[in-house]
Amino acid sequence: MPVEDAIKQSKDGVVIDLEVTPGSRSICIPSGYNEWRKRVEVKLSQNAQKGKANEQLIENLSKLFGISTSNIAITSGAKNSKKSVMIQGVDYDKVVNVLRSSLDGSS
Repeated sequence: MPVEDAIKQSKDGVVIDLEVTPGSRSICIPSGYNEWRKRVEVKLSQNAQKGKANEQLIENLSKLFGISTSNIAITSGAKNSKKSVMIQGVDYDKVVNVLRSSLDGSS
């Protein structure tokens, strides 16, 4: 599973390309990997209204990577299901390993 295709190192941190499905029955981060779109799939229980899904996404990513919510920012797609998220304070290899082990555990 080439999850690395959705993760990029930048000068400011690590960027993850996500495909978010709000309004799901349960929260699942990550829920899968879309090989064609090269995006990590995420399911959120909050609906996409007034930024609630985005807040839930940031809170759950902070728990997943063990960092503060202030180290996570949506860099593109704030009002779209296709988002890019910048993560600071975690190196590229840790991001890849955490996502890969989470995806392996969910299959």
